[in-house]
Amino acid sequence: MSNLKKTMEVDLNGLTLKNPIITASGTYGFGREYAELIDLNELGGIAVKGLTKEERKGNEGRRLVETPMGLINSVGLQNPGVKSFIENEIPFLRQFDLKIIANINGNTIEEYCEMARILDQEDVDSIELNISCPNVKNGGLAFGTDSEMVARVVTCVRAATGKHLIVKLSPNVTDIKPIALAAEKSGADCLSLVNTFSGMAIDIHNRKPFLKRGIGGVSGPAIKPMALKMTYDAVKSVNIPVIGMGGISTYEDAIEFILAGAHAVAIGTANFYNPEAPLTIKKGIESYMNQYNIQDINELIGNLDT
Repeated sequence: MSNLKKTMEVDLNGLTLKNPIITASGTYGFGREYAELIDLNELGGIAVKGLTKEERKGNEGRRLVETPMGLINSVGLQNPGVKSFIENEIPFLRQFDLKIIANINGNTIEEYCEMARILDQEDVDSIELNISCPNVKNGGLAFGTDSEMVARVVTCVRAATGKHLIVKLSPNVTDIKPIALAAEKSGADCLSLVNTFSGMAIDIHNRKPFLKRGIGGVSGPAIKPMALKMTYDAVKSVNIPVIGMGGISTYEDAIEFILAGAHAVAIGTANFYNPEAPLTIKKGIESYMNQYNIQDINELIGNLDT
């Protein structure tokens, strides 16, 4: 076993993380609650709660339901709005040695671009464009399910900001490859995937869906094999870095995504039942590197024997 210091730094095409561990948007708030439990300085980055231009209360009724090895959420993007984020959350997060990734959401291309223009002037390290939102001008079809629509929204956001731009992809497509390629060609610096899968759960005694809105987004260990495959497909399709996510709860999971080609990994649902998951995963990666005498995490990225 080598005693040399391990290099955990990764470059996401202009965004350098001191280690590849990110907390996924929607699962970590703005870090305040977790800061009472763990040292946020140990993280590579935090993708904050999904932001909209104005404050949003989110969906009414029940928002979460557990399923075997997973969770279905229908939170509805509850957040304080971008102005509150700028005034209250950025100063808090700047206390810590991590990258701030602002996740933005919109119902129209114009909303996305306005959010990007606002954040372009603020102290964030990257903007994560969540294209799983419904396009209200196109019958509610999610932006991320059509490559032409992806190209339009990414092109507009790219023109609106000089910030590092991550495009977060939806898994609810037949083939992720043309979606990933459209995002890259339109100006994405990096991709992140996957967002949640569409799913539902039914209360057989009341004969109603558990969630008031009926359907929600499925996350957790149950989705990991599909998320891993989609990450692998995206990596093979583009020449920009990819952040892998979807059911990562152990260091072994994280190593799988890295071997599949992910430059970084985002931890989501695991945070809810194990607040120390990101740090445990980081330590596990370091132990794995020691075990196989790997000095630099970048040696592992895409190093899959197929």
